[in-house]
Amino acid sequence: MNRKRPAGEKSGAKRLSLGETLKELRAHSDPKAVEGMARFGINPENTLGISIPHLRETARKIGRNHMLAQQLWDSGIHEARILAGFVDDPKMVTERQMESWVKDFNSWDVCDQVCSSLFDKTPFAHRKAVDWSGKKEEFVKRAGFVLMAALAVHDKKAGDDMFVRFLPIIKRESNDDRNFVKKAVNWALRQIGKRNLTLNSMAVRTAKEIQNLDSKAARWVASDALRELTDENVLERLQR
Repeated sequence: MNRKRPAGEKSGAKRLSLGETLKELRAHSDPKAVEGMARFGINPENTLGISIPHLRETARKIGRNHMLAQQLWDSGIHEARILAGFVDDPKMVTERQMESWVKDFNSWDVCDQVCSSLFDKTPFAHRKAVDWSGKKEEFVKRAGFVLMAALAVHDKKAGDDMFVRFLPIIKRESNDDRNFVKKAVNWALRQIGKRNLTLNSMAVRTAKEIQNLDSKAARWVASDALRELTDENVLERLQR
């Protein structure tokens, strides 16, 4: 008798229960790696010390599994939450889920991996990028700009106008001196400017405007972005 697969589960995927998945993750835990991660600003709380390549390999074995993703997220384990972003089905992700998960972000790597592997593939991504970029919470705000950067790379169908509207927001928030925010603002500006020549020109102009702001953070965002956006190799690639 053929058993119907749960919604969001890929054909041929290895069906693992939450308990089996967590057991496999814990089998690869590395306390020394946790110490190293902490030096790079990764929150060591509930962290096992598993590399991203290993988590991606685990995700490939599991396939898309929306139900398991919810359970992994609720476990509160650092790597389980990253894995949840890898295995969840973007077609089944709701705005309510996105708002719930973003409030749980407490480390830049969880924020970046979930936003660039899952959230950016949802139909709500462009709107959430705008909404979250204006929030006060550090990792919620970072998520908004990470989405902008990820969309600039992954959303091949979006027109330039979808990214032009991000530029005034980037300028507005470029004076936030919190490390995890300003680096995401810079990242978004650079990725938009590397999408094509038209956006490159607009991003360079925005960076020069930011450079004139009376803010140390803004000047760093601008100078670092201009270094890459005006690089001959970058411009040559865009011309090709």
